[in-house]
Amino acid sequence: MKPGRRALGVAESYRGTDGTATSTLAGAVVRVDRAVGDFSFARCAVGGRDSTDAIEALWKRLDRPDVRYLFLAGVAPAWYNVVDLGRLHRVIERPVLSVSFEDSGGLESGIAEAFDGDERRLRLEAYGALPGRHRLEIDGEPLFVRSIGLDRTRADAVVEAYTQKRRPEPLRVAKRLARRVDAARREGTIAPDDRRD
Repeated sequence: MKPGRRALGVAESYRGTDGTATSTLAGAVVRVDRAVGDFSFARCAVGGRDSTDAIEALWKRLDRPDVRYLFLAGVAPAWYNVVDLGRLHRVIERPVLSVSFEDSGGLESGIAEAFDGDERRLRLEAYGALPGRHRLEIDGEPLFVRSIGLDRTRADAVVEAYTQKRRPEPLRVAKRLARRVDAARREGTIAPDDRRD
């Protein structure tokens, strides 16, 4: 892969699940040679259903047609705020790759325990519509990948190209940014409604 090929990684940080909390989403544009080129931020409701809207807004705010891939840290940020990977793929017209780092039996039971009625049903439907997840080992360490817009072989090659020490670099950088900005918001250094990026 060419060293200048860019990906956007999106990760989150939040504390609390009291129904009023918001999660900070950070997006980092990172080249395959690990150079960071840009970043942006958004927020979504903890326990809400607006993560897809927030990621779409973050993507559009960046306005980076040179970005070739979208990496997401998991599929259910902010306490089961399930992302619609198919919709993101249609809107941004780029491959979307969700990467998680732990094996699990899925999120259905967690969603069923946390929500009732339509809130449960809508989340379970969104989760059930996601593409299947497969295991990828890089340097003996497992990752779990879902992808839309790339077949499995190509998706694995893209994830591996951006990964160093088990973490795809766009997600590692995005996670650090999200934690720093979320901490600044909680400390009052950044106003809660400050949407600068």
